[in-house]
Amino acid sequence: MHERFAAIDRQTRETSIQLKLAIDGAGTTDISTGFGFADHMLTLFAFWGGLDLHVVCTGDMEIDAHHSLEDVGLTLGQAFAQALGGKEGIERVGFAKVPMDEALSEVCIDISGRPYFVYLGDDLLPPVIAGQEKDLWREFFKSFAYKANLNLHIRFEYGTNGHHLLESAFKGLGLAVRAAVARSRRGVTSTKGSLD
Repeated sequence: MHERFAAIDRQTRETSIQLKLAIDGAGTTDISTGFGFADHMLTLFAFWGGLDLHVVCTGDMEIDAHHSLEDVGLTLGQAFAQALGGKEGIERVGFAKVPMDEALSEVCIDISGRPYFVYLGDDLLPPVIAGQEKDLWREFFKSFAYKANLNLHIRFEYGTNGHHLLESAFKGLGLAVRAAVARSRRGVTSTKGSLD
């Protein structure tokens, strides 16, 4: 079986990102986005997903974290799609429901090759989390889903603390990814014989 690994170097006028992703890792991370809360969330995602993830992002944080997080999502999605290759043998679908104290989130993914994103319950999030607008998290997840070519549904079911809600979602995403990328089948997991 081939090594499922990708390294991406993305350069724009707003951000500079170097990212390395190993699908079959040990959950080890080295993450620096310029936004400590995002580093924490990405660390949780990688740990619970069993992914090795290295990210260095230098962005226009003098404006806010929006460009940095959106571009990290795009780069992570691109690396994910590249590392998976033809998707032969993967389970394809994964889901998880994770509590974090008073909060509960559900995450479902289908590595179908057809990107889609559903984001429900974000009215539970406070307008500002760790000094940044809550909307940048929707943009991060959407960017990841579309570049990774997967169907991603996230639902915040209940909770009162923004940190707890997002932490449950990132842990859930990691667990869902771990289940979906598991190589336990033969060929491509589709009755039509291809994933597009």
